[in-house]
Amino acid sequence: MDLGLTDKIAIVTGSSRGLGLASARALVAEGCRVCICARGQERLAEAAIEVEAAAKRPQMVMAVQADVSTADGVALVVDRAVETFGGVDILVNNVGRAAGGDLLNTSDAEWQAAFDETLFPAIRASRLAVPHMRARGGGSIIMIASIWGRESGGRMTYNAVKAAEISLAKALAQQLAPVNIRVNSIAPGSIIFPGGSWHARQQADPEGIAAFIKRDLPFGRFGRPDEVGNVVAFLASSRASWVSGASLVVDGCQSRSNI
Repeated sequence: MDLGLTDKIAIVTGSSRGLGLASARALVAEGCRVCICARGQERLAEAAIEVEAAAKRPQMVMAVQADVSTADGVALVVDRAVETFGGVDILVNNVGRAAGGDLLNTSDAEWQAAFDETLFPAIRASRLAVPHMRARGGGSIIMIASIWGRESGGRMTYNAVKAAEISLAKALAQQLAPVNIRVNSIAPGSIIFPGGSWHARQQADPEGIAAFIKRDLPFGRFGRPDEVGNVVAFLASSRASWVSGASLVVDGCQSRSNI
């Protein structure tokens, strides 16, 4: 199926590994020009090579080293993408992190960091990208949230910021529909990739993770990043032209919510 994404311009935040990298690869494979970004230069350079390998032709990928937990970092990424490619059609808000424990053992600083590194980058990147999308006749914004933004489970701070992203996507979808900008969130379940949290847990406690898979993952395995990246490409495309304000679960039936 041709998704009609040839020469569309996409920004993917937090794209040096995991879901961001998979999203960038899926988009460039469909013909998008893609701007990837991350804080670490070495891993970002490696990711750029991986994304370029999936491109249909040369000079389809640019990499920007930036800390998008800061306003200046977000602005740098959007500005560089526009300067290099000429605009923005697609924004994938993927970057995110949340630490802490229970209520009594999570500090204000940990709470603030969770919002600074997850919700505020999505707000700022969307605010900067929307004028460029509007100038090009529309666009698509995708929030990479989590099933733990839709129901209880996972770390408390992570639940809060992912629920906020889902809510933000719904609010923006309603605001931006008149200018032909669609906004959706994706709620992945447990996805494994090298360097990710599930990979680290599996290495540390293989028996415990095997029990978790048997108990909580109906397909008997973790999800793969490309299985999320493929959904990102679909939602970004005109094939999803009537999908906006949705929270699409991509979890292999792991979650328990009826909606």
